[in-house]
Amino acid sequence: MVTSLDGTVALVTGASSGIGEATARALAAQGAKVAVVARRLERLERLAVEIGGDGHTALTIQSDITDQEQAVGAVNRTVEELGRLDIVVNNAGQMLLGPIEDAPTEEWDRMIDLNLEGLLYTTHAALPHLLSAAKDSERGCADVVNVSSVAGRIARAGSGVYNLTKHGVGAFSESFRQEFARRKVRSTIIEPGAVDTELTDHLREGIKEQTRERFADIQTLDAADVADAISYAVTRPWHVCLNEILIRPTEQTG
Repeated sequence: MVTSLDGTVALVTGASSGIGEATARALAAQGAKVAVVARRLERLERLAVEIGGDGHTALTIQSDITDQEQAVGAVNRTVEELGRLDIVVNNAGQMLLGPIEDAPTEEWDRMIDLNLEGLLYTTHAALPHLLSAAKDSERGCADVVNVSSVAGRIARAGSGVYNLTKHGVGAFSESFRQEFARRKVRSTIIEPGAVDTELTDHLREGIKEQTRERFADIQTLDAADVADAISYAVTRPWHVCLNEILIRPTEQTG
């Protein structure tokens, strides 16, 4: 059974490319009005025009959610302009890999700021609106979807701090689920394996080549594959909560 998203509003962070962009398209196609949030305004505006051209509604919000004031502002503007907030997809994140020894620690700061604090700030700001939506929505629930990674399950040499942030996303998501389950705000963790996105573009030279080589001989996921899983999770009846979805390419073994 599919629950319509007509009349709902979704906020998607990291929506200027990759999984976030694909998720915004998928949720809009299901009937949700979407607020697309990221730092790259030009890309957001192009996405909003395309979603609008398909007969749906998209609101562009340029925001750096690592700044709490901006994260709160993004949530508030969504509610002010679109009227409510039913679904938050915390997708924004960075994957900066490399050995712990001699690592540029500013990369650690950037991952902790975005992968953890940005997610926390956005979720905290959205929570009152989600609780309200869970009470009055025809769906009978609201949703927080946190995009983690297979790295949130499996730690590897060379990705220690990225692993730390994604394990943290999993721990927070499960605690959140327990705290708000009886109030019908669902918590879903999405854990993709290798996906064809811009994520590896930000790696240092040498690390970038090693990472891409690891998956060079398999068919990786498309961003739309992950967006489809997110769309599936938030369109279940209110009494069904998909707590955790691990989605990997068929040929990926680790």
